[in-house]
Amino acid sequence: MEERKILVASDWGISLRSLGDISDAVGRCWGSSGLILSEKDLAEEFFDLRTGLLGELFQKFTNYHLRLAIVLPDPKAYGERVGELAYEHRNHPLIRFVRSEEEARAWLSG
Repeated sequence: MEERKILVASDWGISLRSLGDISDAVGRCWGSSGLILSEKDLAEEFFDLRTGLLGELFQKFTNYHLRLAIVLPDPKAYGERVGELAYEHRNHPLIRFVRSEEEARAWLSG
């Protein structure tokens, strides 16, 4: 059986700065084991939950059954609500906030 790749956004030129970038990321991830995003791969607006960008990202990855790991060593640094969101996704089957790339790789490999 062929092993599917884990994509690290920065290695694949994936950077989410706007709504349109989300669909591009979904297309690039098709057939992979999942995508690892770090905080530097996301525009600040993604962490302002009022913009809806993070929700749209989650919805697209969920709709297409793609796995997404967001590396945030301290989610609460982006506010209480982002911290709560990270906590709520700790056991989500498709979307997780993790503290390191190693943790992301371990989850996406499993």
